[in-house]
Amino acid sequence: MKGIVKKVAIYTMVGIMQVGFGASIIEASPLQGNPTPMQFGYDRHDQGHDRHDRERWEREKQRQERLENERHEREMKRRPHETRKQWRERQKHENERHERELRKIREHRYR
Repeated sequence: MKGIVKKVAIYTMVGIMQVGFGASIIEASPLQGNPTPMQFGYDRHDQGHDRHDRERWEREKQRQERLENERHEREMKRRPHETRKQWRERQKHENERHERELRKIREHRYR
């Protein structure tokens, strides 16, 4: 009889702990319904700063893109010691690299 009581008590405590963990996980997860302003990361007093930050980020993104384009243009020119075959191969790799960099710059959005 003692063994059954112990098992019931242990299984009851384990069940209560699982319910507690489940409740805390549910409370910590973001709601799928209507997001609050805090979930967007701003409130009504912060809107002016948010716009300025976004404009600054856009200028920085344009600057990075311009620098990448200038670098790409320099790299695409044929070097004096290169054969035509080496130059074409380097152009191919450079074009792939350039596309990756531009995609990374453009996909990185303001947060």
